[in-house]
Amino acid sequence: MRSIWKGAISFGLVMIPIKVYSATEQKDVTFHQVHRTDGGRIKYRRVCGVCGEEVSYGDIAKGYELATGEVVVLTDEDFDELPLSSSRRVDVLQFTPAEQIDPIYFAKSYYLEPDGQGARPYVLLRDALERSGQVAIVKIALRQRESLATLRVRDGVFVLETMYWPDEIRTADFPFLDEEVDVRPAEVGMAESLITTMVADFDPTEYRDAYREALQEVIEAKVAGRELVAPAAPAAEAGPSVDLMAALRASVEAAKREREAAQAGTAQARKPAPARSARGKAAAKAGEKPAKEAKPAEEAKAPAHRKPRKTA
Repeated sequence: MRSIWKGAISFGLVMIPIKVYSATEQKDVTFHQVHRTDGGRIKYRRVCGVCGEEVSYGDIAKGYELATGEVVVLTDEDFDELPLSSSRRVDVLQFTPAEQIDPIYFAKSYYLEPDGQGARPYVLLRDALERSGQVAIVKIALRQRESLATLRVRDGVFVLETMYWPDEIRTADFPFLDEEVDVRPAEVGMAESLITTMVADFDPTEYRDAYREALQEVIEAKVAGRELVAPAAPAAEAGPSVDLMAALRASVEAAKREREAAQAGTAQARKPAPARSARGKAAAKAGEKPAKEAKPAEEAKAPAHRKPRKTA
């Protein structure tokens, strides 16, 4: 794994240097948008919607659109001046029982590894937190965004789980909550019985992503059947010729070859058809199919598409 962030856990007066790693990863089968006929990658250009010009990445800023449609443009300097006091610290704010935190607040999980000389204070805080049965509520800034998070222990390692802020949790405001839905006690009892019969310890290894496995099998079958498209190298954009005279000379020669080939084809098409013999003309007038005329021995041996070789 590769660390995505370095900082320190601030626990009272104790600073614990740590590295942060993503604890999870998506196992989706990833695709690219390609041209159906030749497999070439589809590319998108960054074009300004006002002037229509293509914009380089260095000229792109972040814009906040107002209700009036006007846009407030923010630069890197504006973001640098924001008060991110915990930019390189994981500040421990308090300790709380884990059951008091609704899982809906959790966003993403990260592993924390002690960095440098931080192993001893890391293990000290880890063991104390594990014995207490609590989780630490902390504040951290990742990628210019400050988040609440919890700090807990899993398999001897700190797990940092970022959280949504309270105003980021939507309210489940659905009409049926205000309705009087009649459910009989016997029906509830039957549902409870069904739940009881299905109770089991959770083992995540018993479950698998059947769709992803089936999709991978389709891809492997196409590979085995060689249903592959090898995209050609992207066409180079035309640029100024290094040797203009050489390019012109090559163009003239190519044009001459094309013209000569066209003239040769025209001359061949204009050649008169071979004259019919008297016997053939008479048969044509009578509406009969003329009989094949005998050919000289040497001519009969020659292929139909070649002229007979002349003898000296």
